[in-house]
Amino acid sequence: MRKHGTSRTTSLRTHHTWAALAVAGALALSACGGDGKEPAKGTDGPDTSGGPSVALPRLDGEKLEVAAVWTGAEQANFLKVLKEFERRTGATVTFVPAQDPIVTFLGSKIAGGAPPDVALLPQVGALVSAVKNKWAKPVGADAQAQLDQNFSPGWKTLGAVDGTQYGVYYKAANKSLIWYNAKAFEAAGVRPPATWKELLTAADTLSASGTPAVSVAGADGWTLTDWFENVYLSQAGPEKYDQLAKHEIKWTDDSVKQALTTLAELFGRKDFLAGGQSGALATEFPKSVTQTFTGGDRPAAAMVFEGDFVAVNIGQTQAKVGTDALVFPFPAVGAMAPVVSGGDVAVALKDSKGAQALLTFLASVDSARIHAREGGFLSPNKALEPDAYPNDIQRGIAEALIAAGDRFRFDMSDQAPAAFGGTPGAGEWKALQDFLANPADVAGTQARLEADAAKAYGN
Repeated sequence: MRKHGTSRTTSLRTHHTWAALAVAGALALSACGGDGKEPAKGTDGPDTSGGPSVALPRLDGEKLEVAAVWTGAEQANFLKVLKEFERRTGATVTFVPAQDPIVTFLGSKIAGGAPPDVALLPQVGALVSAVKNKWAKPVGADAQAQLDQNFSPGWKTLGAVDGTQYGVYYKAANKSLIWYNAKAFEAAGVRPPATWKELLTAADTLSASGTPAVSVAGADGWTLTDWFENVYLSQAGPEKYDQLAKHEIKWTDDSVKQALTTLAELFGRKDFLAGGQSGALATEFPKSVTQTFTGGDRPAAAMVFEGDFVAVNIGQTQAKVGTDALVFPFPAVGAMAPVVSGGDVAVALKDSKGAQALLTFLASVDSARIHAREGGFLSPNKALEPDAYPNDIQRGIAEALIAAGDRFRFDMSDQAPAAFGGTPGAGEWKALQDFLANPADVAGTQARLEADAAKAYGN
């Protein structure tokens, strides 16, 4: 669930709009069993809501495999999309669970002569690797037509390599959100902060009340890259962000020092973190969410940072999004609050009619509508009607992403070579885990990041 893109920053006015949405109430996601709009269940019948369906060929008897790193509810909801594809085409589609780094997983499948027909890649760097390895096939005319109709140029560019379209960005993520336990905030008398300084003040108040401020998923290095990217984009600005993403400036640059020093203001306070630094390093992403929304007004932490997909994990608790679980945009560190996006790109690994048909379907509003109504999903498809989302919070997040057009910034680590930005226990993931363990070592962290980046980028 991670993630060469253009820019997007958001004003403080947008911040307050989202905060208002969060406080509006009665907005529970389907996974949370709330009182909000109830999504349609199942996809056995034709999905004709919201307009005409995309035309798909008959594929009776054809068997396809689709690989992705999705698990749990995320995988289950995607299976409903695949089921509708089966119904419309007559094909049989098998979901193949993949592991990170997905390039290594796919490499082993291809070496064994059994590549999946389509793979959903969670990093731009993985797409580039798939093309360089000559695994990926360009999209066909039908899929391209859906892309031209439904996607902004920025999202199409992210799915292209050297001017050739290889991928369809099926799933997006707004990775600039902080979810909070409403009861814990109320008990401490804290309001959602709009700036980094206000966040630290709120963290101090929460911790003094007996509830650690933040649940950090330090066991999963990708979450730490997202923390850094939001601070860096807001503080250093989009131009520097683009330069660092391409390794045109070094990780020893003073802008990186400033961002790490800022992040250390939070990570360096043991009382701010659920379990302190050592506890954070032992906490995987799902637990970072669930422990924030259990325990009433005395949870393990009052806040958890990550994208819109956090809602899926909140659904594993008794908390209701919109009442117990609320959300506010990542606070502004500099003049503007950041919005960092991620996404999963679908790529054909076999030059077959079935693989191209599935790409066409995934580029259509039909597939996006099925997945959106289940909750915990954000589509970059601009043709998807807002009412497809099951609640006002998710509608607001989706509309903000679409309204950004081509002005967003894509997840920096997902633009990097996988060896640096997408491998557990190595590169940026490991360097930032070491930084979480010792936030005072800014210079050492910069040196390790630059050494690993130089090796991965080949410069």
